[in-house]
Amino acid sequence: MKQLEKWTVMAKRADFYEIGKRFGIDPVIARVIRNRDVITEEEVGLYLGGEIEDLSDSHLLKDIDKAAEILAQKIERQKKIRIIGDYDIDGIQSSYILWEGIERLGGVAETVIPDRVKDGYGVNEHLVELAVQEGADTILTCDNGIAAAPILEKARQAGLTVIITDHHEIPFEEKQGQRKEILPKVDAIVNPKQQDCLYPYKALCGAVVAWHLIRVLYERMGRNINETDEFIENAAFATVGDVMELQFENRILVKEGLRRLNRTENIGMRALIQTKNLHMGAIRAYHIGFVLGPCLNASGRLDTAKKALLLLKTRDEVRAAELAEELSGLNEERKEMTMWGVEKAIADIERSGMHGDKILVSYLPDCHESIAGIIAGRIRERYNRPVYILTDSGDGAKGSGRSIENYSMYEELCKCSSLLEKFGGHPMAAGLSIQKENIDSFREQLNQNCELSNEDLIPKIKIDVPMPLDYLSESLIRQLELLEPFGKGNEKPVFADKNIRILFPRIVGKNKNVVKMRIETESSQRYEGVYFGEAQEFLQFLKERQEGISIVYYPQLNTYSGQTQIEIVVLHYR
Repeated sequence: MKQLEKWTVMAKRADFYEIGKRFGIDPVIARVIRNRDVITEEEVGLYLGGEIEDLSDSHLLKDIDKAAEILAQKIERQKKIRIIGDYDIDGIQSSYILWEGIERLGGVAETVIPDRVKDGYGVNEHLVELAVQEGADTILTCDNGIAAAPILEKARQAGLTVIITDHHEIPFEEKQGQRKEILPKVDAIVNPKQQDCLYPYKALCGAVVAWHLIRVLYERMGRNINETDEFIENAAFATVGDVMELQFENRILVKEGLRRLNRTENIGMRALIQTKNLHMGAIRAYHIGFVLGPCLNASGRLDTAKKALLLLKTRDEVRAAELAEELSGLNEERKEMTMWGVEKAIADIERSGMHGDKILVSYLPDCHESIAGIIAGRIRERYNRPVYILTDSGDGAKGSGRSIENYSMYEELCKCSSLLEKFGGHPMAAGLSIQKENIDSFREQLNQNCELSNEDLIPKIKIDVPMPLDYLSESLIRQLELLEPFGKGNEKPVFADKNIRILFPRIVGKNKNVVKMRIETESSQRYEGVYFGEAQEFLQFLKERQEGISIVYYPQLNTYSGQTQIEIVVLHYR
């Protein structure tokens, strides 16, 4: 049965013809840009042609000069710097930026990536003890640390210098309606989310924060700051891989990062690109999010993220090829495990009657904890509500959550903190540890606190422009490339048309989930069309309707045997 959807047209206003004339773009393109909350002429100019020089000054980040000064002294005195990262794309790339950057400055650095199962997320007591035992002088965190106050304070008590670089939400306590930040007592904290941080753009990933620190450190040590431009591709990769908003500064960074990634000189990254049969010059944000990035993530999920880090660090082409093949194989294994987990979670939700809950909490004891977040994301897509997937973890349980609009997971977890051993994250995603006996209470409390309305749980399909297919041209479709890179916050634009006839639909593809068709408009203009999804459900819908249908679509150009034609990708229908 087709899921209920609410289609809404984004009706943000502006003089689209004037914007189009000013920037040499079609008014439709101007309207899409306005729909991305790009309003002023200056913002439109940055959206279309922003450069790295347009980013805010790195020195505006609170404590960044202090952190750079400390690191410069440690490098000059040859003190051992222990970098502690994380096992996801952002943690791997930020670790690489700091490790490689410090080594190139002559520093003595080594990196530890926590084991997802043994250590859990971020810095912990074991890693601090290890740093002390192995003679480290300084702990430098990246993509973690802001929520580890007690552990990092112990590190300082043990005589270590501690610097945090992070981008996660700052833990807080609420008293008399006022929020008070809970900040670790360390030597320096570089995190744009701090209340008194002057950096204007807050939605940076951990690798971008690390890149800013390396820039300031190079400057402090008298090196050409342009040398750090090599790390832009890593910061951009992490921005896409960590699903950050591709707006304003992030958009500029990712555009430049993709240009650099498409001619990368990093031997490991070139090997991974070759292993995945991608072509230099044709890599887009999509390939980071769905082809290359998952291979880096898979190492941290099923093996050790250190392998992904070593792939980026290696100078040996043979070793790079071996590591790339290994990471690709791990990702294929991860895909199979994910399919199994999704099926188990759906069965659990349907069997228990939990699908009536507004917040879904499914406990899958046999699921590999490293893929809980991926499964949560798939279940969220199916039910359009916040989801937590919990798995066995020693004497307790661990879990990951994925959210929907209007529901901040991190803030809601703060309200349930008495039931949790540990938690952290963002509004849209979170992780936690919990005792098994508290799982039912956790589910109940989340749902009791939930203020989501039934309306919030209906999937919203936002249409950029209700545009007749007859308006399409090759020129307009090529202009859509000006809107890239696409991703969260800068989604691929979608259009809508009505009274469409579907002709000659047929299911194709190995998995029988693709429908090829002809699409005919009211004026009898015909286009090739394709639909990806529940193919049988789509054909049954067409069979039951004799009249025309409405579609939400995206147009693209398909070139075959030297001939270019317009193809319509059907995204939604009714």
